[in-house]
Amino acid sequence: MLERIHLAIIREVDRQGSLTAAANTLCLTQSALSHSIKKLEQQLETAIWLREGRTLRPTQAGEYLLAVANRVLPQLSLAEEQLRQFAQGERGTLRIGMECHPCYQWLLKVVSPYLEEWPDVDVDVKQKFQFGGIGALFGYEIEILVTPDPLYRPGLHFEPVFDYEQVLVVSCNHHLATQNHVEPEQLSHETLITYPVEINRLDIYNQFLQPAGIHPKHHKTIETTDIMLQMVASNRGVAALPRWLVEKYAHEIAITPVKLGKQGIAKQIFLGSREDDLNIDYLKAFFQTARSASFEG
Repeated sequence: MLERIHLAIIREVDRQGSLTAAANTLCLTQSALSHSIKKLEQQLETAIWLREGRTLRPTQAGEYLLAVANRVLPQLSLAEEQLRQFAQGERGTLRIGMECHPCYQWLLKVVSPYLEEWPDVDVDVKQKFQFGGIGALFGYEIEILVTPDPLYRPGLHFEPVFDYEQVLVVSCNHHLATQNHVEPEQLSHETLITYPVEINRLDIYNQFLQPAGIHPKHHKTIETTDIMLQMVASNRGVAALPRWLVEKYAHEIAITPVKLGKQGIAKQIFLGSREDDLNIDYLKAFFQTARSASFEG
């Protein structure tokens, strides 16, 4: 009764905004598309859309089918692609979602030896999932999520693969550069530069400043690591980044890491995947490569 084409039509009408545009995308005539949905509505004995002038508004049943389409169609496409690869003796593409700006530099150290070991696997890194990758895993848009802050959900597996320390980054001639560590109060007169992320997901805030009730004098956001560190080196502010990343750039620009608090802030990079995929050989191998990779500053 309910066929794949029905789900495809419902999804495309939602994406394109009209029957005509959806029909063009699916290489159907508008009459064929309309007939298919009308027949489905008759079988289901409920309407999928309501017309409001020239626009279509999904009914409750339509909203439900749209949710099903967005969940099921990517899974079917992935299954077909993997079966095609099995039939041709291929292994396909490992799609990796990034939920961490500086983790990209770490990932490069993992991808290089992995590609050498698995020449029949391509790697595709998708950075559009920064700070929102859980939905991409559940939606079968990626196979692996790289994140420092895993959100454990039923059906997902997260594994720590790299330990690091989050540190304050200052210019070499900054007054805090000679400190063994800094306390939260010392940042109350500083301009803090961070990535454009919600404050509650920034370690410098939720693990250091907020517990002490401290706020920086100013807060600026910059998307790229290179520009952020150039700003720090020019005494335009301070930042918080992984120590290994700071030490890598310290060979090129005048910056230095300072410990955040006496104990420091210990962090880990995690790899996340769907539990059902854990036995896929090339995915399992990526976890192993990530665990054994080292980062030289």
